Amino acid sequence: MNDPIGLAIKEYFDRGKAPQINIDSNYTEGEELAPSYFFRNEKELPRIEKTALKNCKGKILDVGAAAGCHSLILQKKGYNITALEKSELAAEVMKKQGIVKVINADIFDYHEKQFNTILLLMNGTGIGGNISGLKKLLAHLKSLLLDGGQILIDSSDIKYLFEEEDGSKWVDLGSTSYYGEMQYEVSFRKSSVKFDWLFVDFNTLQLVANETGLSCKLVEKGDHFDYLAQLKLQ
Repeated sequence: MNDPIGLAIKEYFDRGKAPQINIDSNYTEGEELAPSYFFRNEKELPRIEKTALKNCKGKILDVGAAAGCHSLILQKKGYNITALEKSELAAEVMKKQGIVKVINADIFDYHEKQFNTILLLMNGTGIGGNISGLKKLLAHLKSLLLDGGQILIDSSDIKYLFEEEDGSKWVDLGSTSYYGEMQYEVSFRKSSVKFDWLFVDFNTLQLVANETGLSCKLVEKGDHFDYLAQLKLQ
């Protein structure tokens, strides 16, 4: 099965341990992610994720829910939460953990307009893949919101990857792509997958949101170039 993250989530859930997930990109190589990251409790979340959960209201859609750590926290607090995840293995783990509403689907194939809050965490902009895909993603999310609804989404400005020790920045003059458009290869045991993943600075997110008919407000900055934004119907 070509689903390394889903396989890692399942193995960790079944056995209580699993090897690291390996991550390479066009900018970095040899990075690792512990499968336990997808099973964090509320105390273990970074500040911007805690803030996002505190700002949730009404009927909530958790997009790219993975193992459901955010959905589970919200459900235990009594919220009406729907967890959406395209990995069949991860969706099954969420069901086994007791999350009541689990949808196994790609966000672009989901069309229920019924939510007051749409939540996209753990670099939620990544789902767009690139700037063009981000526009498509936001337009689709907008169609799922009820009147007065909000999108809570996080990302990071990865310009720090291009900074030299003297404070200057190197630029790939041969590239016409936005610098936050990355190509990832994620592997776990014998399963590997390649995909586009987007990190976007707040000003660019705000511009794309406005072009899509959404307001965009900076809610909170994190500790390492990351931030939480709130997008609302204009």
